[in-house]
Amino acid sequence: MQRLSRRELIALLASAPVLRAARSTPASPVAIGRCPAYGPGVETVLATMMDQLGGLSGLVANKTVTVKLNLTGSPGIRFQGKAPGLTHYVHPTVAFALVSLLDRAGARRIRLVESGYATNAPLEEYLLDSGWNVRALCSLSKNLEFEDTNFLGSGKTYHRFPVPGGGAIFPAYDLNHSYADTDVFVSLAKLKNHATCGVTLSIKNLFGITPASIYGDDAGVAEPNENPGSGRVRTCHEGKREPSKSAPRELNPASSRDPGHRMPRIVSDLAAARPVHLAIIDGVETLAGGEGPWIQGVRAVKPGLLIAGRNSVNTDTIATAAMGYAPRATRGAKPFLNCDNTLLLAEGLGIGSASLRDIEVRGLALHDALYSFG
Repeated sequence: MQRLSRRELIALLASAPVLRAARSTPASPVAIGRCPAYGPGVETVLATMMDQLGGLSGLVANKTVTVKLNLTGSPGIRFQGKAPGLTHYVHPTVAFALVSLLDRAGARRIRLVESGYATNAPLEEYLLDSGWNVRALCSLSKNLEFEDTNFLGSGKTYHRFPVPGGGAIFPAYDLNHSYADTDVFVSLAKLKNHATCGVTLSIKNLFGITPASIYGDDAGVAEPNENPGSGRVRTCHEGKREPSKSAPRELNPASSRDPGHRMPRIVSDLAAARPVHLAIIDGVETLAGGEGPWIQGVRAVKPGLLIAGRNSVNTDTIATAAMGYAPRATRGAKPFLNCDNTLLLAEGLGIGSASLRDIEVRGLALHDALYSFG
């Protein structure tokens, strides 16, 4: 494992282009935990981190908690034959630990959500195909539910989420009811690079909350298509077509089609429209160099980390630094070589600070958590 010293961290951050926040933005503590392997120790580490952030009970007791998983790509796509949880999926052990802790903290209802890769099938089937022991997962809480948010699911209508300030690409997004019918929203993400956005963390995880029925390859023209053949790729976000006419139109169809311009803005707008109350990032084992096995040059790495915070921008800022990058780097500097910096865009929306000097780190010190992703 390649580590950076405290001196190297300071030099790295000092060498990056710096843009100060245009206005005061929120900052809350972020906890880092050392977790060398998936196993029973994950829950112990995560429980300690939740205590370091003020405890779970005050946040979730007697409330509905929706947890957005990060399960990117088909379960059948493997890197070096490894289980997806060891490379590009959130590992089931982390999800199990979180469900157990939420139940013990008194959550009234726990709903796991994700946009499945292909057909309109129950999320439980997608988890089974991914190697999850769903029966064991359900035994952790009698209040556990599942929802594939690519479609209407158990809801009767989609819920519209306006983007504060009017939005950069779309003024609002129509989403599955699960993202509105909740008191607490959790982004359970993976510590990874991303070919388009530089990093995949708790904010980028929100890209998957937009339903394929409206924004995907096979989205309906007038109304959402609830029975697409496939189509997790959100072609509308790439600017290749308009979403279903039932949803808000793109603000400026003549704007840049560059993915490095569009995707960071869509992601930051989603983080403003559907704020995250708790961000948890699985960095025990993961990939460097991209978000999945379909990206050329990815490699398996073992940072041995869990990172969590109550503010998504603050949490992703610390996670980005832990990967060996300057969180305030501008386009053209690693990891944002071909894209705008989502952290800075989200900071500009007032979601949270992307400056390390503003964020208190609890648990493992940042310089002890550093793992170079290249």
